[in-house]
Amino acid sequence: MNNLYNQNDVQQILNRIEKLSSNTQRQWGKMNVEQMLSHLNAFLETALGLNSPKRIFIGRIFGSYFKSRYIRNKQFSKNSPTHKNYIYTDIRDFENEKAKSVQLIKQFFEGGKSKCTLKPHPFFGKLTPEEWSIAQWKHFDHHLRQFGV
Repeated sequence: MNNLYNQNDVQQILNRIEKLSSNTQRQWGKMNVEQMLSHLNAFLETALGLNSPKRIFIGRIFGSYFKSRYIRNKQFSKNSPTHKNYIYTDIRDFENEKAKSVQLIKQFFEGGKSKCTLKPHPFFGKLTPEEWSIAQWKHFDHHLRQFGV
C-alpha cells in the first residue's frame, strides 16, 4: 500500500506537487490551490506532532469503526467533511505553501516512524506510524487528484 515512508511513493507525490502552479484549478470542492496546500500541510504537521487538534465527539463514537475504511487501499471520497482546524479560507502564498509541503513531506519521510506522533487523530483516534503514513499518502493523492495532478 502506498505510504510516505516509501521513497518511491514520496518521490511520486513530490513530482505531482511540482506540477502545481498558482493557476491550477480544482476539479471539485471549495478550496483553491493555496488553501489545499495549507490544508495538507496542517494535517502533515499533525502527524509530526507539531499541532494536536482535539478529538471530535462524533469521532470518539464512530472513529474506530471507520478507521479501517480510511486506511484501506481505496481512494477518499470527494467532498468529505473536514475538521475545522484544517479549513483555510484566507489568502495564502502559493510558493510558500508549496515549499512548506515539500519540506514537511521530506521531514516526515526522513524522520521515520520514531518521529511520528503518538497523539490521536482528531476523528479516528490512535493510529500507528504506518497508518499515519498511509493516511498522509492517501490525503495528498486525494487532493492532488482534486487539482488534476
